[in-house]
Amino acid sequence: MNVLKFIYASLLAIVFIGVTTSAFAQQKLVPAQSEIVFVSKQMGVPVEGRFNKFDAQLAFDPTKPETSKISFTVDVASATLGVPETDAELPKATWFNTAKFPQAAFQSSVVKGLGGGKFEVDGALSIKGVSRNIVVPVVVTQSGTTTIVTGAFPLRRLTFQIGQNEWADTATVADDVQVRFKLVLTGVSKL
Repeated sequence: MNVLKFIYASLLAIVFIGVTTSAFAQQKLVPAQSEIVFVSKQMGVPVEGRFNKFDAQLAFDPTKPETSKISFTVDVASATLGVPETDAELPKATWFNTAKFPQAAFQSSVVKGLGGGKFEVDGALSIKGVSRNIVVPVVVTQSGTTTIVTGAFPLRRLTFQIGQNEWADTATVADDVQVRFKLVLTGVSKL
């Protein structure tokens, strides 16, 4: 009788894991409605750029955030400031070195619920082979089957070796960069 109970419990666990994994597998980023923007200052004047290609792998449970896993990649060659001459410089070794480091990545380690649709996502951000732990505050809202995640975080470009040599002078290009994002997701369970 104990063997039958064990088999039954094992089958239930497999079905539960399969259903849970299937639900998470249905979570998708909608890139066409999402955006990643970065703002820096050049000679004291704010300059806004964006990344046009990025993707995410999600296992986000807003009711049990501590079980969530978020992995994000950005095609750094898709960076644009909207000026062709400047955009031609961004892939070079001095800036993003896209030939050697085609992607920036973020991998969550801890997701904390703060209440009221607010969360903190701790994890490792890797750019140009340099990895640093960051904490990203996010706000999650839902409308129908769509989930919108918004947030912002600061980074220091020189920490990630972005803008080297003559561009390391922070009087010309500020070290501080603000990254803002809006991610539109489908398949996320209700808050």
